[in-house]
Amino acid sequence: MAMDILVVDDEPLQRDIMKMILEEEGYRVETAASGAEALAHMKKNPTDLILTDLKMQGMDGLEIMESLREEGIALPVLIVTAHGTIDSAIDAVRKGAFDYLTKPLEKTRLLLAVSKACEQASILKENARLRQELFGRFRFEGIIATSPSMHQIIRLLMKVAESSSTVMLLGESGSGKELAARAIHYNSSRCHFPFTAVNCAAIPETLFESELFGHEQGAFTGAVGRRTGLLEESEGGTLFLDEIGDLPLAMQPKLLRVLQDHEVRRVGGKDSIRVDVRIISASNKDLEQEVAKGTFREDLYYRLNVLTIELPPLRDRREDILPLAEHYLKKFATEFGRPVRSISTEAMRLLTEHSWPGNIRQLAAVIERAVLLSEGPVLTLEDLSGRLQPQRKVPAKGWNLPEEGLNLESFEKEMIRQALDKSGGMATRAAKLLNMSYKTFLYRMEKFGLKSEQGDG
Repeated sequence: MAMDILVVDDEPLQRDIMKMILEEEGYRVETAASGAEALAHMKKNPTDLILTDLKMQGMDGLEIMESLREEGIALPVLIVTAHGTIDSAIDAVRKGAFDYLTKPLEKTRLLLAVSKACEQASILKENARLRQELFGRFRFEGIIATSPSMHQIIRLLMKVAESSSTVMLLGESGSGKELAARAIHYNSSRCHFPFTAVNCAAIPETLFESELFGHEQGAFTGAVGRRTGLLEESEGGTLFLDEIGDLPLAMQPKLLRVLQDHEVRRVGGKDSIRVDVRIISASNKDLEQEVAKGTFREDLYYRLNVLTIELPPLRDRREDILPLAEHYLKKFATEFGRPVRSISTEAMRLLTEHSWPGNIRQLAAVIERAVLLSEGPVLTLEDLSGRLQPQRKVPAKGWNLPEEGLNLESFEKEMIRQALDKSGGMATRAAKLLNMSYKTFLYRMEKFGLKSEQGDG
């Protein structure tokens, strides 16, 4: 793919020579006679790479770089300089320039430097694309939730994202704790810095300190070189400590020290290193019980527990089951190139009947398998057979629902409407027929514009 290059030089002949050489190699080239003209051009015509003279009248090459940094524009800058100002060019590289070239320009050296800078530009563009994809995936509006309880959780996450306080996420395995942690990070001021997730239960106790804090060469057998730990690597960003209840007791005072002093010391090291990292932890254990048993330090618990958010299990927010199922159906159908596009009424009923002990993670796995097995455009009861069994009493007979696949909105609305008909318009009785809380039933009625024909008095 051809790259767009902006050549900036206040000498017309120099601009023309570079433009000609680069266009012969297939690059798309625009020129500017000054730094101010270059910045004005970029506002209307984004570019992949800037090739600029260091010394110019008015705004010079360094000032162009500084302006780009202030605007948050990340792209490679190649500096062109005369022999007498090589030290200045080296200084520019230290300040972020990709490379420098000396006058008079050699064609081979110019093309080699531009080729390498274009490789860097491609990496930056891909990183920007992936970052935007992450922002899109973890924006609060993108979280699939229709239940009132999850809407309340999202409001809490939005408030929490605005601060830098430690956060503890509680909930059963598979309930979406890491998704919540990522949503906090990618909607905070730390979003352009790393998000690092660590499962405390998956790291052997003997390696934990080295993984978290890093080590110096020779600190222990096998430490053949210096290694930075996850806390250092997360500088400026967020470290998510999943299953914090499994953090080894010997490590707990060391993590507490990080939270108090914002410093780490590598294993075998003598110097403390300042770190700016937000800690988000998660647990499916009752940490207050762990504190009472003496397996979790009380002082660390209170340091981590500044802001607590408890995520409900999927069985307690059944309104979200079908929207999540449809989300995963579309995701896996696209990923695997399968023809399935909708879910049959009977399959929908079975999905809502299940208790989902594995929560969202289990639901995703079930839908993935069903999509792979499905042969037609509708995911059927047979595609789910053997994996799910009804585990609670739900409306199964006496409901006039077609066997063909309905879309989610039609299915929900029809169930609500028929429940009202069967209950004589009494919302409290209709909610019981659907094994749904009264509050949730009213919420669904309002969504579909349905009304009780009689009062509930």
